[in-house]
Amino acid sequence: MRAKIRSVIENNLNVFDSDVEFSDDDNIFRKGFVDSLFAVQLLDYLEQEFRIKISSQDLNIDNFYSVNRIISFVEEKRRQDGGTSA
Repeated sequence: MRAKIRSVIENNLNVFDSDVEFSDDDNIFRKGFVDSLFAVQLLDYLEQEFRIKISSQDLNIDNFYSVNRIISFVEEKRRQDGGTSA
């Protein structure tokens, strides 16, 4: 899961420096690596890839600002929704 999420973020970076690096705890929005359009794409990707349903109550930036936060969110949704492994 971690590799898939990192790959999606890396493939959508707003930074045009091939040497840019970020940790799994870095706030990718605050650092300017991604934008609000990416946020919409990320939600769609997470629903499709990890077979979860993201509701309007889930739309809190705290759930999505870093790789580790996204992983925690997806794992919790899978427990709640009974999602399957991807």
